[in-house]
Amino acid sequence: MNIKYTKNFLDKLENIFAASEFILRYEKGNFKSGYCVLKESKIVIINKYYTLDGKINTLIDIIKEIGFAPQDFIDPKIQDLLTDLRKTELKH
Repeated sequence: MNIKYTKNFLDKLENIFAASEFILRYEKGNFKSGYCVLKESKIVIINKYYTLDGKINTLIDIIKEIGFAPQDFIDPKIQDLLTDLRKTELKH
């Protein structure tokens, strides 16, 4: 899958979190990795000063780390996106 670094693609990634039990927040902070995942509280915090590319790459990393499964979502668009993301390798 080719990653499109657009606001529209960022919105699609954010929709995955909106449809899940996790809460996605953008805040300032001193995160060593640029983000923080509080799994017990189901909160994901991303550095709000990241560029669009940085936010997209970080969200993809987090989605893979959390291990969202396509079958856990009702929306077929989210299922397809998650399936494609599983096959995607980011170049850091």
